[in-house]
Amino acid sequence: MKEIMVVTGSGSIAQAIARRVSVGKHILLADIKPEIAEAAAAVLSRAGFDVSTAYVDTRSRQSIQDLVKQACTLGEVKGVIHTAGLSPSQAKAQDIIHVDLYGTAVLFEEFGKVIAKGGSAVVIGSQSSHRLDVDAISQKDADLLATLPPEALLALPFIKTIDDSLYAYQISKRGNALRVMSEAVRWGKRGARLNCISAGIVFTPLAYDELNSAERGAFYQNMLAKSPAGRGGTPDEIGALAEFLFGPNGTYISGSDILIDGGVTASYKYGDLKA
Repeated sequence: MKEIMVVTGSGSIAQAIARRVSVGKHILLADIKPEIAEAAAAVLSRAGFDVSTAYVDTRSRQSIQDLVKQACTLGEVKGVIHTAGLSPSQAKAQDIIHVDLYGTAVLFEEFGKVIAKGGSAVVIGSQSSHRLDVDAISQKDADLLATLPPEALLALPFIKTIDDSLYAYQISKRGNALRVMSEAVRWGKRGARLNCISAGIVFTPLAYDELNSAERGAFYQNMLAKSPAGRGGTPDEIGALAEFLFGPNGTYISGSDILIDGGVTASYKYGDLKA
């Protein structure tokens, strides 16, 4: 039976990870824009990978269920690479909530029903969630983000009233990391693992949208300049970390949120970016 790697989103980070963990496996590359998935699949196919594509709208449970069904018809789901999402410069607050928070929770839930023994998943979170004040959400609200059924997340009073896109993004990515902890318990009962990579500014088309945006571009440029690394990251650096998490040396890691941001968060707490 074929081993299947499901990849949501078909951008630079998705491809960088897929290249490192999908040799000998079949890649099911899913995107809300079929033409983008097909273009990425063509690149991967020419590099020797076995690839097919699928449509997915992570705002829809039915669409995610259809993706799960398609993956299972191809073989045994051994891995999930979840990179699909919206950035603050791309969408309104509640759209971000529906895609980044709700969609991720549904995806974990649905793929958690079929993930094979020895399987693993990573979701791309964000260092931005680490910039939230420690009292930005209470422990009670954090527990709700981690454990509530996905549809109930959208009804939380402090979620449905968010109208700032950056805050929506930060809360959603914090919610992803918390959900990883909760779902790792359930995935563990199937002999599978689940982790979050909270990435800093990585040079992708989405990051360039942020770096060049009139609203936040200068803010992000300053962030990179005053970070210990003094630069943004590359998709390959995220891919290398994901390879470790998927590989034999990462088998003791599950339910974790790993920060990879060139020291930006450190600079906010103790360095030149501290307010």
